[in-house]
Amino acid sequence: MLLSLIRMIRAFRDYQRNVSELSQLSDRELADIGLDRSDIPRVAAGSYNG
Repeated sequence: MLLSLIRMIRAFRDYQRNVSELSQLSDRELADIGLDRSDIPRVAAGSYNG
């Protein structure tokens, strides 16, 4: 139970970090890697199949 909670907290922190880092990129930089701003949450969650 505790291990599961720790994993969930780590996953959420990783998600927040990924969103933060991707959000710092310019629209041009995102376009260069084939993304736009609306893709950021899915990419950060690991569910993007672009």
